Amino acid sequence: MTNQLKGKVAVITGAGRGIGRALAIGFAEQGASVVCAARTEAQLDETVRAIHDAGGGAIAIRCDVTSAADVERLYAETRDQFSALDIVIANAGGNFSRASVEDSDISDWELTVHVNLIGVYYTCKFAIPDLKGQGGHIIVVGSGVGHRVVDDAHSAYGASKAGAWMFVRALAAELRQYNICVNELIPGLVQTEITADVNRSDESAFGVEWFKTPADVLPLALFLATQPLTGPTGQSFSLMRRDSQ
Repeated sequence: MTNQLKGKVAVITGAGRGIGRALAIGFAEQGASVVCAARTEAQLDETVRAIHDAGGGAIAIRCDVTSAADVERLYAETRDQFSALDIVIANAGGNFSRASVEDSDISDWELTVHVNLIGVYYTCKFAIPDLKGQGGHIIVVGSGVGHRVVDDAHSAYGASKAGAWMFVRALAAELRQYNICVNELIPGLVQTEITADVNRSDESAFGVEWFKTPADVLPLALFLATQPLTGPTGQSFSLMRRDSQ
Protein backbone atom coordinates (compact mmCIF):
# COMPACT_ATOMS: atom_id res chain seq x y z
CA MET A 1 0.00 0.00 0.00
CA THR A 2 1.39 3.44 -0.99
CA ASN A 3 0.53 6.78 0.56
CA GLN A 4 -0.41 9.39 -2.04
CA LEU A 5 -3.56 10.10 -0.03
CA LYS A 6 -2.35 9.37 3.50
CA GLY A 7 -4.36 11.34 6.04
CA LYS A 8 -7.01 12.36 3.50
CA VAL A 9 -10.73 11.69 3.85
CA ALA A 10 -12.67 10.98 0.65
CA VAL A 11 -16.43 10.72 0.15
CA ILE A 12 -17.35 8.70 -2.94
CA THR A 13 -20.95 8.30 -4.09
CA GLY A 14 -22.05 5.30 -6.11
CA ALA A 15 -19.33 3.31 -4.34
CA GLY A 16 -21.21 0.03 -4.28
CA ARG A 17 -20.30 -1.00 -7.81
CA GLY A 18 -18.61 -0.06 -11.06
CA ILE A 19 -16.40 3.00 -11.19
CA GLY A 20 -17.28 4.14 -7.68
CA ARG A 21 -16.27 0.82 -6.15
CA ALA A 22 -12.98 0.78 -8.04
CA LEU A 23 -12.19 4.34 -6.97
CA ALA A 24 -13.07 3.61 -3.34
CA ILE A 25 -10.77 0.59 -3.25
CA GLY A 26 -8.02 2.44 -5.10
CA PHE A 27 -8.16 5.53 -2.90
CA ALA A 28 -8.02 3.35 0.22
CA GLU A 29 -4.96 1.59 -1.19
CA GLN A 30 -3.34 5.02 -1.43
CA GLY A 31 -3.95 5.68 2.27
CA ALA A 32 -7.23 7.61 2.24
CA SER A 33 -10.03 6.99 4.70
CA VAL A 34 -12.96 6.40 2.37
CA VAL A 35 -16.62 7.09 3.04
CA CYS A 36 -18.48 4.78 0.67
CA ALA A 37 -21.98 6.00 -0.19
CA ALA A 38 -24.67 4.30 -2.28
CA ARG A 39 -28.26 3.14 -2.11
CA THR A 40 -27.67 -0.60 -1.85
CA GLU A 41 -26.30 -1.62 1.53
CA ALA A 42 -25.20 -5.11 0.47
CA GLN A 43 -23.01 -3.70 -2.30
CA LEU A 44 -21.62 -1.05 0.02
CA ASP A 45 -20.75 -3.64 2.63
CA GLU A 46 -18.93 -5.68 -0.02
CA THR A 47 -16.86 -2.66 -1.07
CA VAL A 48 -15.93 -1.83 2.54
CA ARG A 49 -15.09 -5.47 3.24
CA ALA A 50 -12.71 -5.53 0.27
CA ILE A 51 -11.01 -2.39 1.57
CA HIS A 52 -10.69 -3.75 5.10
CA ASP A 53 -9.37 -7.08 3.84
CA ALA A 54 -6.60 -5.19 2.04
CA GLY A 55 -5.71 -3.27 5.20
CA GLY A 56 -7.42 0.00 4.28
CA GLY A 57 -9.88 2.20 6.13
CA ALA A 58 -13.47 2.77 5.04
CA ILE A 59 -17.02 3.12 6.30
CA ALA A 60 -20.33 2.58 4.51
CA ILE A 61 -23.19 5.08 4.61
CA ARG A 62 -26.40 4.35 2.76
CA CYS A 63 -27.34 7.40 0.71
CA ASP A 64 -29.71 8.18 -2.15
CA VAL A 65 -28.22 11.22 -3.89
CA THR A 66 -31.68 12.30 -5.09
CA SER A 67 -32.60 12.97 -1.45
CA ALA A 68 -31.24 16.20 0.03
CA ALA A 69 -31.86 14.82 3.52
CA ASP A 70 -29.83 11.70 2.74
CA VAL A 71 -26.89 13.72 1.43
CA GLU A 72 -26.95 16.08 4.42
CA ARG A 73 -26.88 13.04 6.68
CA LEU A 74 -23.98 11.60 4.68
CA TYR A 75 -21.79 14.56 5.58
CA ALA A 76 -23.05 14.74 9.16
CA GLU A 77 -22.02 11.11 9.69
CA THR A 78 -18.71 11.78 7.95
CA ARG A 79 -18.04 14.62 10.42
CA ASP A 80 -18.89 12.29 13.30
CA GLN A 81 -16.31 9.77 12.09
CA PHE A 82 -13.52 12.02 10.81
CA SER A 83 -12.17 15.43 11.68
CA ALA A 84 -11.91 16.70 8.10
CA LEU A 85 -13.08 16.21 4.54
CA ASP A 86 -10.61 16.54 1.68
CA ILE A 87 -12.02 14.89 -1.44
CA VAL A 88 -15.53 14.43 -2.84
CA ILE A 89 -16.20 12.28 -5.89
CA ALA A 90 -19.71 12.78 -7.24
CA ASN A 91 -19.89 9.52 -9.14
CA ALA A 92 -23.45 8.23 -8.63
CA GLY A 93 -25.38 8.33 -11.89
CA GLY A 94 -27.67 6.44 -14.19
CA ASN A 95 -29.43 6.37 -17.54
CA PHE A 96 -33.08 5.46 -17.09
CA SER A 97 -34.43 6.90 -20.34
CA ARG A 98 -33.32 5.29 -23.59
CA ALA A 99 -35.86 6.56 -26.08
CA SER A 100 -36.46 9.54 -28.32
CA VAL A 101 -37.94 12.61 -26.67
CA GLU A 102 -41.28 11.91 -28.35
CA ASP A 103 -41.38 8.32 -27.10
CA SER A 104 -39.77 8.94 -23.72
CA ASP A 105 -41.41 8.13 -20.42
CA ILE A 106 -41.67 11.35 -18.41
CA SER A 107 -40.84 9.77 -15.06
CA ASP A 108 -37.75 8.01 -16.49
CA TRP A 109 -36.55 11.22 -18.14
CA GLU A 110 -36.99 13.21 -14.95
CA LEU A 111 -35.27 10.53 -12.85
CA THR A 112 -32.22 10.56 -15.11
CA VAL A 113 -31.89 14.32 -14.71
CA HIS A 114 -32.53 14.12 -10.98
CA VAL A 115 -29.80 11.54 -10.39
CA ASN A 116 -27.17 12.97 -12.76
CA LEU A 117 -27.66 16.69 -12.17
CA ILE A 118 -29.64 17.36 -8.99
CA GLY A 119 -27.79 14.52 -7.25
CA VAL A 120 -24.46 16.12 -8.19
CA TYR A 121 -25.75 19.47 -6.92
CA TYR A 122 -26.70 17.95 -3.55
CA THR A 123 -23.42 16.04 -3.30
CA CYS A 124 -21.40 19.20 -3.87
CA LYS A 125 -23.58 21.73 -2.04
CA PHE A 126 -23.57 19.94 1.30
CA ALA A 127 -19.84 19.26 1.14
CA ILE A 128 -18.86 22.91 0.82
CA PRO A 129 -18.96 23.86 4.53
CA ASP A 130 -16.62 20.95 5.36
CA LEU A 131 -14.20 21.78 2.56
CA LYS A 132 -13.97 25.53 3.12
CA GLY A 133 -11.69 25.32 6.12
CA GLN A 134 -8.68 23.69 4.47
CA GLY A 135 -9.63 23.46 0.81
CA GLY A 136 -9.99 20.26 -1.17
CA HIS A 137 -11.02 18.58 -4.38
CA ILE A 138 -14.43 17.91 -5.90
CA ILE A 139 -14.42 15.52 -8.85
CA VAL A 140 -17.62 15.09 -10.85
CA VAL A 141 -17.76 11.98 -13.02
CA GLY A 142 -19.16 13.21 -16.29
CA SER A 143 -19.69 11.81 -19.76
CA GLY A 144 -18.73 12.53 -23.34
CA VAL A 145 -22.48 12.44 -24.03
CA GLY A 146 -22.66 15.68 -22.08
CA HIS A 147 -20.35 17.31 -24.64
CA ARG A 148 -21.82 16.03 -27.89
CA VAL A 149 -24.95 14.29 -29.23
CA VAL A 150 -24.45 10.58 -29.94
CA ASP A 151 -27.93 9.46 -31.03
CA ASP A 152 -31.63 10.12 -30.60
CA ALA A 153 -32.09 7.93 -27.50
CA HIS A 154 -30.00 9.74 -24.88
CA SER A 155 -31.57 13.18 -24.54
CA ALA A 156 -32.07 12.89 -20.78
CA TYR A 157 -28.61 11.48 -20.10
CA GLY A 158 -26.93 14.00 -22.41
CA ALA A 159 -28.85 16.97 -21.02
CA SER A 160 -28.15 15.97 -17.43
CA LYS A 161 -24.44 15.41 -18.03
CA ALA A 162 -24.15 18.66 -20.00
CA GLY A 163 -25.80 20.43 -17.09
CA ALA A 164 -23.36 18.80 -14.67
CA TRP A 165 -20.43 19.98 -16.81
CA MET A 166 -21.66 23.59 -16.74
CA PHE A 167 -22.26 23.19 -12.99
CA VAL A 168 -18.61 22.14 -12.56
CA ARG A 169 -17.44 25.35 -14.23
CA ALA A 170 -19.81 27.56 -12.25
CA LEU A 171 -18.93 25.90 -8.95
CA ALA A 172 -15.20 26.08 -9.68
CA ALA A 173 -15.45 29.85 -10.12
CA GLU A 174 -17.49 30.15 -6.93
CA LEU A 175 -15.11 28.09 -4.79
CA ARG A 176 -11.75 29.12 -6.19
CA GLN A 177 -11.26 31.67 -3.40
CA TYR A 178 -11.48 28.85 -0.84
CA ASN A 179 -8.83 26.66 -2.52
CA ILE A 180 -11.46 24.12 -3.51
CA CYS A 181 -10.81 22.67 -6.97
CA VAL A 182 -13.77 21.38 -8.97
CA ASN A 183 -13.16 19.31 -12.09
CA GLU A 184 -14.97 16.88 -14.38
CA LEU A 185 -13.62 13.40 -15.10
CA ILE A 186 -14.91 11.78 -18.29
CA PRO A 187 -14.18 8.05 -18.19
CA GLY A 188 -15.37 7.20 -21.68
CA LEU A 189 -16.62 3.67 -22.30
CA VAL A 190 -16.32 1.61 -19.12
CA GLN A 191 -17.61 -1.89 -18.50
CA THR A 192 -20.53 -1.14 -16.14
CA GLU A 193 -24.26 -1.84 -16.05
CA ILE A 194 -24.90 1.39 -17.98
CA THR A 195 -22.84 0.12 -20.92
CA ALA A 196 -23.97 -3.51 -20.75
CA ASP A 197 -25.92 -3.18 -24.00
CA VAL A 198 -23.15 -1.44 -25.95
CA ASN A 199 -21.96 -3.32 -29.03
CA ARG A 200 -18.20 -3.24 -28.52
CA SER A 201 -17.53 -4.44 -32.07
CA ASP A 202 -19.22 -1.41 -33.67
CA GLU A 203 -16.06 0.34 -34.87
CA SER A 204 -18.03 2.91 -36.85
CA ALA A 205 -19.48 4.21 -33.59
CA PHE A 206 -16.45 3.98 -31.34
CA GLY A 207 -13.42 3.82 -33.63
CA VAL A 208 -10.31 3.44 -31.49
CA GLU A 209 -12.17 4.19 -28.25
CA TRP A 210 -10.73 2.11 -25.41
CA PHE A 211 -13.36 0.01 -23.62
CA LYS A 212 -12.07 0.27 -20.06
CA THR A 213 -12.58 -1.58 -16.80
CA PRO A 214 -13.59 0.52 -13.76
CA ALA A 215 -10.06 0.18 -12.36
CA ASP A 216 -8.67 1.89 -15.48
CA VAL A 217 -10.32 5.14 -14.34
CA LEU A 218 -8.34 5.20 -11.07
CA PRO A 219 -5.07 6.83 -12.29
CA LEU A 220 -6.85 9.92 -13.63
CA ALA A 221 -8.95 10.24 -10.46
CA LEU A 222 -5.81 10.01 -8.34
CA PHE A 223 -4.11 12.61 -10.51
CA LEU A 224 -6.96 15.07 -9.94
CA ALA A 225 -7.18 14.33 -6.22
CA THR A 226 -3.49 15.00 -5.69
CA GLN A 227 -3.11 18.26 -7.61
CA PRO A 228 -2.25 21.52 -5.79
CA LEU A 229 -5.22 23.37 -4.33
CA THR A 230 -4.35 26.30 -6.57
CA GLY A 231 -5.57 24.34 -9.57
CA PRO A 232 -6.39 23.09 -12.12
CA THR A 233 -10.04 23.85 -11.56
CA GLY A 234 -13.13 24.21 -13.74
CA GLN A 235 -11.63 21.79 -16.27
CA SER A 236 -12.73 18.59 -17.98
CA PHE A 237 -10.28 15.68 -18.05
CA SER A 238 -11.08 12.82 -20.38
CA LEU A 239 -9.95 9.27 -21.03
CA MET A 240 -11.66 9.45 -24.43
CA ARG A 241 -10.07 10.46 -27.70
CA ARG A 242 -10.95 14.07 -28.50
CA ASP A 243 -13.19 13.46 -31.52
CA SER A 244 -15.37 11.01 -29.57
CA GLN A 245 -16.20 13.48 -26.78
